[in-house]
Amino acid sequence: MKKHIIALTAFVTLSVGAAGQASASNVHTVEKGDTLWSISQAENVSVQDLQQWNDLNSTVIYPSQQLRVEGALETYIVVSGDTLSTIAEKHNVTVKQLMSNNQLTSDLIIPGDKLVLKGSKVTQPEVKGATKTSVTSNTPSETKPAATAAKELTMTSTAYTASCAGCSGITATGINLKANPNQKVISVDPNVIPLGSKVWVEGYGEAIAGDTGGAIKGNKIDIFIPSKQAAINWGRKEVKVKILD
Repeated sequence: MKKHIIALTAFVTLSVGAAGQASASNVHTVEKGDTLWSISQAENVSVQDLQQWNDLNSTVIYPSQQLRVEGALETYIVVSGDTLSTIAEKHNVTVKQLMSNNQLTSDLIIPGDKLVLKGSKVTQPEVKGATKTSVTSNTPSETKPAATAAKELTMTSTAYTASCAGCSGITATGINLKANPNQKVISVDPNVIPLGSKVWVEGYGEAIAGDTGGAIKGNKIDIFIPSKQAAINWGRKEVKVKILD
């Protein structure tokens, strides 16, 4: 995707959300040929939201599986000036719960991020012949992503947006970032991190390696942040990156 890399120093805050209860209308039964991507496009949600709402550690889904597709969790979208403490106090949760629910390893938060406050996830039906995956809980005392990492790297990170002049908003793998501004995507060198990989980035969280860039070679990544100012605030810094699948 054509984009501009924005680099400066770092500062962070969070983003806003709405809550809802599950009903028959917001549960999708997977049919043959469905993918998380096709379901996300049909339901106007992000792949990451589908994975989070349904405790999915990968993009593998099965026919007859039920997926929650909207209003799965009570969420909050951070606004300028928010901190984890003020959000926790306002919504009657603890900072520890916020960090655990959102797999945060620090109190740094990015404008536009959707925070899970509380809620339950869809219980998946048993799929004959399918291998069940488990989710590793993440607490503030742990500096690990939700899933076991296959490989860990230290990489130089920068940030970009989809709203720059001349930017199409479509990534190398076809993700429409303008239509899905809350999707967490990183641009990678496919020779280092294969496109489509699920990754965890220190200070950013779980994301999809869904884009490439002319300046992104070797141990470099470019993270997508919907807010231009937040991308500027991210700057250029060394981060730990864990390849989850």
